[in-house]
Amino acid sequence: MKRNIVFLVVLAALLSATVLGCDRKPRLYIYNWTYYTPHSVLEQFEQEYNVRVIYDEFDSNEDMLAKIQAGGSGYDIVFPSGDFVEIMMREDLLERIDHSLMSNLGNVDPVILEKAVYDPFMEYSVPYFYGAGGIVVNTAMVPEFERSWAIFGRQDLANRMTLLDDMREVMGGALSYLGYSVNSTNPVEITAARDLINNIWKPNITRFDAVSFGKGYANGDFWVVHGFPESVFEEIADDPQLLENTYFFIPEEGGPAYIDSMIILRGARNVELAHKFIDFIHRPEIYANFVDTFEFPASANVSARRYVTAEPMYTVEDLADTELVIHVGPEAFELYNEAWFNSIRVD
Repeated sequence: MKRNIVFLVVLAALLSATVLGCDRKPRLYIYNWTYYTPHSVLEQFEQEYNVRVIYDEFDSNEDMLAKIQAGGSGYDIVFPSGDFVEIMMREDLLERIDHSLMSNLGNVDPVILEKAVYDPFMEYSVPYFYGAGGIVVNTAMVPEFERSWAIFGRQDLANRMTLLDDMREVMGGALSYLGYSVNSTNPVEITAARDLINNIWKPNITRFDAVSFGKGYANGDFWVVHGFPESVFEEIADDPQLLENTYFFIPEEGGPAYIDSMIILRGARNVELAHKFIDFIHRPEIYANFVDTFEFPASANVSARRYVTAEPMYTVEDLADTELVIHVGPEAFELYNEAWFNSIRVD
């Protein structure tokens, strides 16, 4: 018995030493959207640089920013959308990007930088992806439909649809449907969008959902979902029949587009390693791996386009009628908050 105890003690010590050995690797702490960076990319970075990546996920820009503002520090790289990059710049939450530490920034599409008016010279952010949400439809259950936001007004689909739990995405969709800018600062237009959502769309949806709409679509609870296509297609990848019957579209009226970027948080512990990761992402073959995995267009990296092999779910051209979401300023932002949190999201 004593020998067994001694053996177990020695074994435990060896295991602890092994774990501690692993812990000596430098660590990079990333805070990113769900379904947004392939495991293969993270693993290749870990192996190439002999580091360990600690990866946490968020479901909305609002949740991400609230956590950072509340002292949720410890992250090195975060992936906010453009309007929140601007907010975080104004609040002095970001480190400057040191271009001298990177060699692949020249691969970033200059057209995207022109759109990124909040930081066109990549002083605080580097574009990761330019895209848009849209609508996913189960064509077996909904064989006829318009490629329009009007689908959420269909009473025959009541309780079989979801809208994102995301203020600017849903409000932006309503504003676009009404013929207004997704970045409207006009109180009358914002009120009209609020009333459309409350009176026409909301009665027909099951819920506002930014977390589980993909799973709900996959198990048949929902036939029409508003969101990001990767969240759905990841859930149905092993169901050939459902894949065949699934159609994604960006509404013909347009809607919100986004530039998600990589930023380094002020006070990050691993600034140099963070620069290496950002530069690694924009290596053309790595970026191609990223977009091929999710069947995205290679929207932010020009050089990667020659390496892409997968057919994207939508093209950069499909984004022509969308409008980039930008920060609308504190006064208008308060109007959006009032409409969203004090009216639309009040059950």
